[in-house]
Amino acid sequence: MEGRKKLLIVTQHFWPEAFRVNDLAAGFIERGYEVDVLCGLPNYPKGEWFSGYRYTGPRRETHDGVNIIRAGEIRRKGNTGLRIFLNYVSWPVCAVANLWRLKGPYAAVLCYNTSPVLMNLPAILYAKTHRVPLTSYVLDIWPENLYSVLPVKNRFLRGVAHWVSDWHYRRCDRLIAMSESLRRRLCERTKKPEAAVAVIPQHCEDFYAVPIHDEALAARFAGRFNLVFTGNFSPAQSLETVIKAAVKARRQGADALRLVLVGDGMSADALKALAKELDAGGTVEFLPSVRPEQVPAYTALADVLVASLSASPDLGMTVPAKIASYMAAAKPLLASMDGEGAAAVAEAGCGLVSAAEDVDALAANMAALCAASDEQRTEMGRRAFAYYETHYRRRAVLDRLEEFILRGNQE
Repeated sequence: MEGRKKLLIVTQHFWPEAFRVNDLAAGFIERGYEVDVLCGLPNYPKGEWFSGYRYTGPRRETHDGVNIIRAGEIRRKGNTGLRIFLNYVSWPVCAVANLWRLKGPYAAVLCYNTSPVLMNLPAILYAKTHRVPLTSYVLDIWPENLYSVLPVKNRFLRGVAHWVSDWHYRRCDRLIAMSESLRRRLCERTKKPEAAVAVIPQHCEDFYAVPIHDEALAARFAGRFNLVFTGNFSPAQSLETVIKAAVKARRQGADALRLVLVGDGMSADALKALAKELDAGGTVEFLPSVRPEQVPAYTALADVLVASLSASPDLGMTVPAKIASYMAAAKPLLASMDGEGAAAVAEAGCGLVSAAEDVDALAANMAALCAASDEQRTEMGRRAFAYYETHYRRRAVLDRLEEFILRGNQE
């Protein structure tokens, strides 16, 4: 171990929860680093403790060579607004109380910042106290992303949320944005120089590019035109738009079309109720969430993969990670969203794009791809994979991350 550089990653969500930071940490281990991760106790997305975990622990583990230090949190049980708020606030407070458990010295600190922005707090305090360069990977910009989950209308509370968010971003030495428009927004809000904010997209794990042929699944979904969505069911995904569009497209003549929703999350009950209300039992099928490594079994059976977002200009500032994994599967894409994600699909020429929450346009695109020839859809899939190789492959993204977060030790 002597002579190896040591990195600290701070993030509320880590293995066995399914986030790309798991693969990121493993990638740094493969490159010869020693990696510590300060994280929470796994309960996302259902809000229930994963098997083998409870509030009291385990508080220290090792996985794929990564040293995991867990701080407590109030679980998201029920995924109500109050429980999500308590979850957002509790982990950073508990993580700060656990900073003494970290055994540096570290060459750099990386905060893998999904929601909430408060996730930066323990990283900031540790980095400033120990004079270690801190980079925050801004995956969900706040407070904008907060409003897609919790409908905060009070102007005073919104002002407080904006001030708190900017306070955290300004105190990081460097920021990583996933798009040029997000980089501009962060530079404007933090007054940081352009060199301190890099544009680096989320990488896509290599296994998404290796299809899994499951004979049982193939037989179950044979003879249909399968539109497949995989991932988290949250308000930000606007899956109600996808369900309504699928029902509309089928009623307008796309008889073979079926929508398969693989996943779970806070919107699951509402989506199932909507499908029942629309009498969509023959059109929409819900399947339970699976581990990321199992997702290629479902993308392999898809004729088309579907990605959607709600109509928010702030959500449109980033390319959803789902777009990268879908492109790796070499299948045509249907994108119901605005902004950077829609632009990536259009630039790749790998599918059809409609505006966020536009049911009629999405239904028309569903019908168009259903009517397209096998050759046309195969060519779209080929273009998707080519775009993935150029923009989202793991090795290239890790190269850029490594150079950027360690730059502070070379200046």
